Amino acid sequence: MAPNSVTADSPAQTTPVRPASLAEVLALGTHLLVGQYRVEIGTGTWWWSDEVYTMHGWEPGDVEPGLDALRSRKHPDDRARVVRVGTEALRTGRPFSCAHRIVDGHGRARTVVITGQGRRDARGRVVEIAGYVVDVTPVQREVLDREANRAVTRAFVTAAAVEQAKGVLMAVHGVDDMEAARLLAEGASEAGTPVHDAAAQVMAALTKAGGVGPTAEATVAGALAAVKPPARPRAHDAQLARRREPARN
Repeated sequence: MAPNSVTADSPAQTTPVRPASLAEVLALGTHLLVGQYRVEIGTGTWWWSDEVYTMHGWEPGDVEPGLDALRSRKHPDDRARVVRVGTEALRTGRPFSCAHRIVDGHGRARTVVITGQGRRDARGRVVEIAGYVVDVTPVQREVLDREANRAVTRAFVTAAAVEQAKGVLMAVHGVDDMEAARLLAEGASEAGTPVHDAAAQVMAALTKAGGVGPTAEATVAGALAAVKPPARPRAHDAQLARRREPARN
């Protein structure tokens, strides 16, 4: 018998799962509202779990589950696409998923993901669709918050580089804030690069040089002169080359 085989007398040797690892791989942490639904095709009977009512802004029993209730909450821009997906699901009975927006009872747009699968009878006809509805709005908000934080951080880093470069110019040349800004803008313009990128390059060059040193003006002038334009994507260069090629007869 192979050493790794498992019998009734030798229970499988498993490694315990740490809660933190399980939470990581299952993406736990964000609370999502998850509901269930079921539709009997022949009778047109719908069933929703309480969560489906809640995410649409109703209390259980407020409305009769069905097409009319769902249509009243669908975002108008997503209705046509949802109809296409739903029609295909009813025709084939294959597993499906569809993300779309709804407008709850408070007028707030929410994003839900619907999954489902058809059940067939003995003759192969799809007689029931059942699956889950997940309100993924909290996840979207988390993504937007992260992007907003990144944008704010980039803005602060950009502003810091500009202010640092202006401070160096003010100290070395004995000029005020406006004149330092003008000198930095001129250097950026000559290199064909944004001011914040020029400032970052100047500060990187000065850091690499170990500071301004005894020849401050020359060091700073060299850093400004060394500013380079941003690298262009290769595809952009290829497009320019094609445009410059003479027309062939």
